[in-house]
Amino acid sequence: MAATLPLRELGRSGLMVSPLCFGGNVFGWTVDEATSFSLLDAWLDAGFNFVDTADVYSAWAPRHVGGESETVIGKWFKTSGKRNRVVLATKVGKPMGPDQKGLKPAYIRQAVEASLRRLQTDHIDLYQSHDDDVDTPLAETMAAFDGLIKAGKVRAVGASNYSAPRLAAALQASADNGLARYESLQPLFNPIDRAVFEDALQPLCVAQGLGVINFYGLAAGFLTGKYRQPEDAGKSPRGANVVARYLNERGLRVLAGLDAVAARHGVRTTTGQVALAWQMVQPGITAPIASATTLKQLAELVAAAQRVLTAQDLLELTAASA
Repeated sequence: MAATLPLRELGRSGLMVSPLCFGGNVFGWTVDEATSFSLLDAWLDAGFNFVDTADVYSAWAPRHVGGESETVIGKWFKTSGKRNRVVLATKVGKPMGPDQKGLKPAYIRQAVEASLRRLQTDHIDLYQSHDDDVDTPLAETMAAFDGLIKAGKVRAVGASNYSAPRLAAALQASADNGLARYESLQPLFNPIDRAVFEDALQPLCVAQGLGVINFYGLAAGFLTGKYRQPEDAGKSPRGANVVARYLNERGLRVLAGLDAVAARHGVRTTTGQVALAWQMVQPGITAPIASATTLKQLAELVAAAQRVLTAQDLLELTAASA
């Protein structure tokens, strides 16, 4: 029997989602099909319902072309019969091949059909623009999304990697033309990557009632405390990039703050749990996105959703990561 978690509405979409979202970039890349199935089953069994992927995952890997993650999820839907228990998010817009990128209406219509086939489903709950496309008028893009919603192929649409001015313009284009609007934003945000979101995107999302499903919730694993010295770069396929990006004076200060709060909560509390718990109570945040490649890592995500930080904890973490 699945556990029950308090669900949150994603923007004004009517979609009710768990307070954490599983990042599906790992499916078919760093975890094989069988492990992916076990992770998805365990995610639902723990009371979560939100899974995020993209058509382009994992085109960056050797001999991959994109669509690998969606294909794995689709096979799991077919074999498990659990499609109706998942709020499924995917994306369009990143390069998938020659003349296959961007947000022109014809390409959106082509890409959604390809995603639906890979996912073996008749609808996508949240369809997101993976990148802004400045070469396509916003009203044209939103009209294409509006058509998908009216056709029942998509329930709501969201944006990823948009600047505040462009997101505001997209919302205005929808309002001016009577079209469906972006109901969510997927930005980079965590205790160490705060500035871009907090500056202008967070106030806009709060004012407009958009849900926020921030990516890199664990800063590619850095906030778990796995990378504390240069030699730790070899601990994962992306370790070298993580160390180069985050292992500096500020990164170590953030880890020290997480360590201190975790220690107060007892030996079973980890820095990763604390980092996600801090995010889940920030203004505007609906569900941070985090990935797991093992059931042990997934248990950490489950624990994070149950972790309640004190006002003092929150003040200390906000200060440490300023």
